[in-house]
Amino acid sequence: SLSYLEQLFAKLRRGGLVKSVRGPGGGYRLALPTDQISIGMVISAVNENINVTRCLGKGNCKGGVECLTHTLWQDLSDRISDFLDEITLAELVEKKAGKHKAHKDFDDLIVVNQ
Repeated sequence: SLSYLEQLFAKLRRGGLVKSVRGPGGGYRLALPTDQISIGMVISAVNENINVTRCLGKGNCKGGVECLTHTLWQDLSDRISDFLDEITLAELVEKKAGKHKAHKDFDDLIVVNQ
């Protein structure tokens, strides 16, 4: 919904990933080049949780105590986070463009409010 998108873009703006563009053709523009924005930054900016532990990393898995496999799941969460921090929007676009043989420069991307 438009309301949800506005909330997401507000979070991205507060995170310094997009900037608003005022006026009749306004909307949002990326605040940084695509090779400086990681997928991890986007996920973090919109407050998405990628922690796969049942306790969300708090260590109170089983009656206030860490469960037997807590460290395993926490290590997986850390690896997922590291992986997403290493992928930039530019790389994501390049991979997609390679599959479709069509490349666009998204550094000047504007999402127009309608």
